[in-house]
This record gives sequence, C-alpha cells and structure tokens, in this order.
Amino acid sequence: MDSDADAATKLIKDWLKEHNISEVECLVPDMTGNARGKFIPAQQFLGLGHPKLPESIMIQTVTGEYSDDHWDFVEPTDADMILKPDLNTLRVVPWAREPTAQIIHDCYKPSGELHPLSSRTVLRNILALYEKDGLQPVVAPEMEFYLVAKNTDPDYELMPPKGRSGRRETARLSYSIDAVAEFEDFVEDMYDYADAQKLQVDTLVHENGAAQMEINFLHGDALSLADQVFVFKRTVRETAHKYGMYATFMAKPMMREPGSAMHIHQSVVRADTGENIFADAEGNYTEAFLSYIGGLQRFTPELISLYAPNVNSYRRLAPDISAPINLNWGLDNRTTAFRVPHDKPSATRIENRFPGADANPYLAIAATLASGYLGMKMGLKPSDPHQGTANEDEVEVARTLEEGLRLLHNTPELQDMFGELFLRAYAAVKLDEFEEFNRVISSWEREHLLLQV
Repeated sequence: MDSDADAATKLIKDWLKEHNISEVECLVPDMTGNARGKFIPAQQFLGLGHPKLPESIMIQTVTGEYSDDHWDFVEPTDADMILKPDLNTLRVVPWAREPTAQIIHDCYKPSGELHPLSSRTVLRNILALYEKDGLQPVVAPEMEFYLVAKNTDPDYELMPPKGRSGRRETARLSYSIDAVAEFEDFVEDMYDYADAQKLQVDTLVHENGAAQMEINFLHGDALSLADQVFVFKRTVRETAHKYGMYATFMAKPMMREPGSAMHIHQSVVRADTGENIFADAEGNYTEAFLSYIGGLQRFTPELISLYAPNVNSYRRLAPDISAPINLNWGLDNRTTAFRVPHDKPSATRIENRFPGADANPYLAIAATLASGYLGMKMGLKPSDPHQGTANEDEVEVARTLEEGLRLLHNTPELQDMFGELFLRAYAAVKLDEFEEFNRVISSWEREHLLLQV
C-alpha cells in the first residue's frame, strides 16, 4: 500500500473511532445510479482489507435481470471487483438506528486499473481529459422530485400525499411557500439529514406539480456533486419513509403532472487561476463558450439515453410540457434545451435541461461535460440563440429509449471517452429493459384497440 493510501486509511480509522461507528455501508453506484454494496462491522472494515463485489452487479437491469449479451462484458467466472474507499465521501448515515458510516467506493479490476463498467470510472475519465488541459469543470445540479402517497399496488395511479392540513394538492402551486409548509416536518428533517452528511444543498422551492419539490446544490467539483446527488436521492427517500410517504425521482410519475428533471448548470475554469473561460472581463462570450454549446448541440442526440435512461424518461421529453424536445439554446430562455442565465461574467454558465431526475448523476454529468469538451476541441459552432418559445419547434431528439440507444455508437470520439465496453454494456442493459417493458400491454391499448381495429 502506498503512503497516500496509508494516510487515507488512518484518517478513516480515526474518523470511525471518533464517531463511535459500529457499522459501515460500503457503497457502489450501479448503472442506474442506485446504491449497491455491503454492510460491514466497523472492526472488520478496518482489519480485513478491501471489500469485494462481483462485477456482474454493475450491469444488471433495473428489474435485476441480465441481458442476453451479459457474458460479453464480464469474465465468465463472474470475477470480483476490488472496492477502494474514497475518503472524500465518508459520511454518517443520519437515519440509521446504530452509529453507521457510509463510504462510496471506486471499483478496480484485480490487475489494478479502474473498472471500465463503473459509472464513477466513466466520470473520472472525462474529468481527467479536462485536467490534462489545465481545466476544471464546475457544475451545480438542480434536483426535482415528487412526494406521493404510499402505493403498494403498481396497478393504481400515484397521487399526492396529504399534507398537515389533511388535504391533497390539486392546484398549480409553483414557488408557493404555504405549499412547502404543508410538508414542513419532512423538509426540516431532509435538511437536517443533508447537513449531517455535509451535502451542499441550497434553495428549496415548490415546483409546478402537485407535491413536487426542487432542491438546488451549490456549484462545485463535478465528481463531488455527482456523489452528493447520489447520496441526496437516498436521503430524500429515507426521509419520506419516515413520514409514511414515498419520494420518487421518476421522470414522469403521473399522467397529469409535469415531469421531474435534473438540470445541470456548468462552466469551465482554469485550474490554476479559477478564471471562467466562458466570458471575458467585460462579459463577452468566448469562443470556448460558443464551441461548448456547439458540442452540446452536436452530441446530445447520441447521448440522450444517458440523460433519459428509462422507458418512462421519454414521457417527460414531449412537446408542450416544459421539457426540451430540440437542440436550441437561448439567453435566459427556459423553453430551450441549453439555457444561459443572466449573471456576472465570472458566473457565466450553461444550464443543460435535458437530464431527467431519474438519470444516473455520474453518467449525466459525464455526458454533458464530454459533449462540451469535444465541442471545444473540435471548434464547433452553435446555432444562433433562439428567440421565442423553443418547445413549439420541431422535435429533434429520440422519443423512445430504443431510438436513443441506436444512436449511442455513432461517434468514435465518444467511444474513446466513455469506453467502448461500457457503451456496449449500457446499450445491452437498457435494450433489455426496453424489450421487457414492450411486452406489457397497456390499458390504453385494451381500451382503444380491443374492438376498434
């Protein structure tokens, strides 16, 4: 073990003792962005070396199945990955009954390199390209989610939970203070849990949907923010359970309510000076800024399945429901896919409004940063900024998961950045999900096609 690893191990050991930790959650984000891993007693965690997990867990479908091509991506022996803790992700688990720690781990192959099927590895590789050029991306996610009444039968539609008044929301209550106050206890505990985990959460607002909330994160390092979103989604679900509700990050959980997004604000600074390369001192947009937008416009169609990773995701990306359907950009225009907010030159940034709340944060952030990086490297030019309502224009992106996945292998540069093995595995997993969903006959089909065709 090298000296850095020794130092990190000592810091973890001291922290566990300081907080009287009895158990450690060893966490690994899977392809969906959800937590896999092991519970390990603290003494064993400190004394038994690095934990291991079978690499197969990285490429399970959302239903827990395996694709027909599964053994093309992992060793036929179903080999183990080596898990190494990231000291920066060491946190308490504030809802646990016993003193418990959680640590996000990176996945390694036995030969020593980062495992190519890990979504955290994918983001690390994209960030390494920026680092090589002396640049550092800065991101700030905005997470939307719904609170819903407990629903134990999937045949029944979801509905808003009852608030402290004993009533369910029915009206459009965007930015309503009183609507948030209906769930005051939930909100207070959510913030307390976030604070205990040192999540850099900022503003909470009530969104347009019934019992739909949005939380904004402070801007910062891309990997750290992906980790924080990963932890935050667990936190919100746990807090909701405490109050007899569900919290859902489905992109479109209810037919008559708007979808939920994970908008990603992003800029790029020089690593040595912190200077924002998107604008000069007078606030004029730079060539790097325009090329970054050009990259987002050029590569989003191919990477749309990383922003919209589930069959449900494409119900959100539909005309006339406040989600992007084409590749326009605009100045402080929320109808465009890529919005540039008005701000001071040092805070010049682009908001990518494509990712859904259901996206894996590591992959969504990797996709948007990869697109901008290639745009700058290739000197791409964007369209003119859109004037007016962009979502009244033509649809320019895939409308189904299957269509989006067919575009995923079109660009050699993206294959190199994400890893050819990862993209093949991702497509296989998601196509399997699509085919499984496609076998289900809906009530709409029975109602309108049973006797009329």
